[in-house]
Amino acid sequence: DKLKNLLELLPEHDLPEDLKSKHCKRCVVVGSGGILHGSELGHLLNQFDIVIRLNDAPVQGYTDHVGNKTTIRMTYPEGAPLSEHEYPPASLFVAVLFKSVDFNWLQAMIKNETL
Repeated sequence: DKLKNLLELLPEHDLPEDLKSKHCKRCVVVGSGGILHGSELGHLLNQFDIVIRLNDAPVQGYTDHVGNKTTIRMTYPEGAPLSEHEYPPASLFVAVLFKSVDFNWLQAMIKNETL
């Protein structure tokens, strides 16, 4: 019931036009474990059609190793950027909800409430 009520509060949205028009011929998922540090693979990662980044691993300051392209950022609510300036305008943020507290977070975001 809680999920149903939350979904009714959300406006309906489709994918952004620039994302809908992309073809995912070559896609990459970049984790946040730090394994790319020192790899200097940033230029290669930027060549993928879609770059999906997990969690809130930093990009700035590490672009030589992790690239700077982000098409989709997926994270749990506790990893969501705190400032609107941390959401690149050309990328899609996806909140991954699975715990009860995650749904409380979503409700607070929708209703502009304090957690």
